[in-house]
Amino acid sequence: MKKLFDGVCSALITPFKNGKVDYAALEKIIEYQIAGGAKAISVLGTTGEPCTLSEKEKKSIIKFCGKVINRRVCFIVGSGSNCTDDAIKLSSFAAEKGADGLLVVSPYYNKCTQQGAIEYYNQIGKVGVPMIVYNVPSRTGFNILPITFAKLAENPYVYGIKQANPDINQLLELFKLAGRQVAIYSGEDALNFIFYALGGQGCISVTANAYPSTVSEIYRLASNKEFEKARMLQEKLFNINRLLFSEVNPIPIKECMHKLGFCRNEVRSPLTEMSDSRALIKEINKFEKELK
Repeated sequence: MKKLFDGVCSALITPFKNGKVDYAALEKIIEYQIAGGAKAISVLGTTGEPCTLSEKEKKSIIKFCGKVINRRVCFIVGSGSNCTDDAIKLSSFAAEKGADGLLVVSPYYNKCTQQGAIEYYNQIGKVGVPMIVYNVPSRTGFNILPITFAKLAENPYVYGIKQANPDINQLLELFKLAGRQVAIYSGEDALNFIFYALGGQGCISVTANAYPSTVSEIYRLASNKEFEKARMLQEKLFNINRLLFSEVNPIPIKECMHKLGFCRNEVRSPLTEMSDSRALIKEINKFEKELK
């Protein structure tokens, strides 16, 4: 089976301070993820607000994170675009700076056909770096069908899929068609346990920004077939997971990380600060007490 990692990949936020990338906070968050058991770190994914970052900022983040991570865990760079040439250019840059893999979202806004998606990923694959296909139809307006991914899995550089589509029927079909060839990673924090029970190799997690050790423990328990303990721990995160997606990601996780003392709750326009964070803060306080 082709895979980049087993376990938890933290889908990192991009912390800001007075409108600029806060590199001190970013380093602090990276160290927290590694100490918390994350096996991989992904930057410039949806949670990292890449659509609001300039090309210069993206390259700076890639270089900085690569140096801080320093091969301690798998380093994955979000490099997808609705322009194939742009995706290839950023993928090539990430490869030059030592990225272990790429997280490549399907084309958005202009979208494409299923065949168009196959050609898009095959062209990016020519960069020669392992990539994870990122299927998130709620963001892109385009759904990569299981049969399409089964064809993509034949590409030697496709190492997995981040499935951020909560359709269970599609998930079952995905495992049936490609689950023995490449890794299938959860892109839905609320469904992590279900992915593991079906044989998933891990998750690419928003919640792990705040609670990497808890998210990692759920995977460890499930991989050891301690499913009841894993399920119970997943249930403890139920309200946190729900509230972290109660507004557009990464608005709530930024609020959460601010509450935990890692960074400001600053996002870039057109995103705004969380409209009502009281329920989230209450749940964070409750969960923090349970961890002590």
